[in-house]
Amino acid sequence: MEITEYIEKKPRAVLVSADTGEFDAELSMKELEELVDTAGVEVAATVTQKRPSYDTATCIGSGRLEELAEEIKGLDIDIVIFDHELTANQTKSIEKILDVRVIDRTTLILDIFAQRALTAEGRIQVELAQQKYRLAHLAGKGIEMSRLGGGIGTRGPGESKLETDKRHIRRRIELLSADLKELERRREQHRARRKKDNVLVGAIVGYTNVGKSTLMNALTQAGVLAEDKLFATLDITSRALELPDGRTLMLVDTVGLVRRLPHNLVEAFKSTLEEAANADIIINLIDISASDGYEQSEVTAKLLSELGCDGIPRVNVLNKADKLPEGTNITCDDSTVLISAKQGKGLDKLLKCIAKNLPETAVRGKFVIPYDKASLLNTIRIEGKIFSEEYTPDGTLIDALVDKKVYYLAEPFRVNA
Repeated sequence: MEITEYIEKKPRAVLVSADTGEFDAELSMKELEELVDTAGVEVAATVTQKRPSYDTATCIGSGRLEELAEEIKGLDIDIVIFDHELTANQTKSIEKILDVRVIDRTTLILDIFAQRALTAEGRIQVELAQQKYRLAHLAGKGIEMSRLGGGIGTRGPGESKLETDKRHIRRRIELLSADLKELERRREQHRARRKKDNVLVGAIVGYTNVGKSTLMNALTQAGVLAEDKLFATLDITSRALELPDGRTLMLVDTVGLVRRLPHNLVEAFKSTLEEAANADIIINLIDISASDGYEQSEVTAKLLSELGCDGIPRVNVLNKADKLPEGTNITCDDSTVLISAKQGKGLDKLLKCIAKNLPETAVRGKFVIPYDKASLLNTIRIEGKIFSEEYTPDGTLIDALVDKKVYYLAEPFRVNA
């Protein structure tokens, strides 16, 4: 019996950009290609047109679109993706000329997020962003926006009715917003509990695909999915990590960032990103091997500032040192470390750097606690951490990490031994 293997054909796309000088069109187009690859689509061709401004009807102008329509005939193109946010009327006009499905950058990112969100909170955040986007782009998109789909740009909740009802979408947004608020309330309770229990939190932030999940796995064996693709992970992962000074840090992985991240997504994922705003230290991961690494770090810095993270201690981690040409000289300082998360190089230096830059919340030392001060010993045990203890004629000799709020009680019994 002959067995035939059927391999699903990747959708083929043409990528289009209007270069008005508003942003670096070349870098943005390169990133769009990575996004398309992440979505499982093959890039057949790219088109960039320099323009003084966007055409209000067709983005790049009807003349160039007519040429493109001729160029893509016979190329077996399934979809055309614009590196801009299109209005509903623009999409309709472009589809009429090209006679092929058209989506924009935002729809593509929403589709990737729909594929990647695994937890209940992640799925709610994605659907909320999708529904808000659909509501804003409803005009002229009746049938297209209402049908269920399984292709690129149509993943997610879909709509069962042929014509999408605005009131239905608004009701859905209200329900999703309420669900998200409840999840945010629980997250806030967890944060409050961590603060009460003196749990230190470090948030790993950075551009998408800089190696956040790889670093998390290298430091904590968390088992987080780590792929060489954009938005490999969307859902928050947190793991405890012991620092060289004995303190425990709760390491939190956050969603990756991209240029011109759609506003709806920033809003929907704000509760996730706010893990950084509530952290004791921010671990800012940068791909040192990327040609646009500086621009990527600028995007991260801008969003962190918007979230109110300016006053939080920050460690800059230059990752992917293994990809640098041999002999490359990188200057580091007290808050900057060069590592390779993939190869596990520089991680000891990173941990020492984190410990050094973390606010001092506890003091490590040796103390002889008199036997009649058993309650103090118990407080140190609860509020801090005891690494070793030994019974001596004068009391219990301990090597301990003592929380600063009770250190004044233990200080008289500190010894140099």
